[in-house]
Amino acid sequence: QVQLVESGGGLVQSGGSLRLSCVASGTSFSGSPMAWYRRVPGMQRELVAITVPNGSTNYADSVKGRFTISRDNPKNTVYLQMNSLKPDDTAVYHCNAYHSGKVYWGQGTQVTVSS
Repeated sequence: QVQLVESGGGLVQSGGSLRLSCVASGTSFSGSPMAWYRRVPGMQRELVAITVPNGSTNYADSVKGRFTISRDNPKNTVYLQMNSLKPDDTAVYHCNAYHSGKVYWGQGTQVTVSS
């Protein structure tokens, strides 16, 4: 059974940092795109950052220069380092991976940034 499990969310003050982790199990995602999305209640889900197998990354304009996505293929893990956090970054953050024609999602981890 394929699973993605996020961790690392929490409450942080504006300007602070958090590091999210997403551990995958059930299959290797070393050859797959992996991404972080976030969702605020009542709003559309937003792609935050994505990393593809060749190492390329892409970010939402709202997080460029503040967030960094990285992956550790032997550990089947993708990370999201979030610096200079703002109240607008408050959301549930979900890990996403595409593998063999299927899209997989984690359950999400809450990030709350206080002003």
